[in-house]
Amino acid sequence: MLSLRGLRKNFGGLAVTDDVTLDVSPGEIHAIIGPNGAGKTTLINEISGVLPLDAGQILFDGRDVTRLPLHRRARLGLARSFQITSIIPDFSALENTALAVQAGDGSSFRFFRPTASEARLNTAAMAALDSVGLAHRAATPAGAMSHGEKRQLELAIALATQPRLLLLDEPLAGAGPEETERLIGILRSFRGRYTIMLVEHDMQAVFALADRISVLVYGRLIATGGPELIRQNPEVRAAYLGEDDIPLSGAPC
Repeated sequence: MLSLRGLRKNFGGLAVTDDVTLDVSPGEIHAIIGPNGAGKTTLINEISGVLPLDAGQILFDGRDVTRLPLHRRARLGLARSFQITSIIPDFSALENTALAVQAGDGSSFRFFRPTASEARLNTAAMAALDSVGLAHRAATPAGAMSHGEKRQLELAIALATQPRLLLLDEPLAGAGPEETERLIGILRSFRGRYTIMLVEHDMQAVFALADRISVLVYGRLIATGGPELIRQNPEVRAAYLGEDDIPLSGAPC
């Protein structure tokens, strides 16, 4: 579904992504982990089209999208979430999601008001909200939602664009224990339905969710493999300055 070939990005003299080569298979949950400053968010920004590459190639389902702008990649089915919640707080959950449906259709954002009365948009938006457990909160202003619900809403907004690949940048950031458990359950329900690249600092969640894991350190990939292989990799343990950050058991959180 996604092939990265020799991705390079420098900020001044600092190589933030350094010859990153990686494949993501259809239907898998592929996690990207690494210490702070490893270049994980930069990598997501490059794949989604937020940042241009200095070198390398990005193939999405066999199509070269390296030089396509963000909106054209989104139209092909690349959807992403952000570390910082990005919603319109005064709009309801349904309105936020319906706008994403509208954008996916290629409609102009000049047509805000008709969105509220457009049954087809609202039907698709409600289906996305239902997929993340927010159908009962459809009329609630997004700004009045809990942090965890806002994270769920961001997932619904991404789903509303009918993605083929979800790029999720720390979807559990700031969530409490109960919210984290709920979000993990939602992401588990996506397995096999969507291809997911997941950047996440919560190692328990990563090892509970991921089919494969790639480890990024100072812009370079040092390991890729299944959870057990990554858990036992000495380079990965050294990168995390010991074993405390790497779950020793395979039990889901």
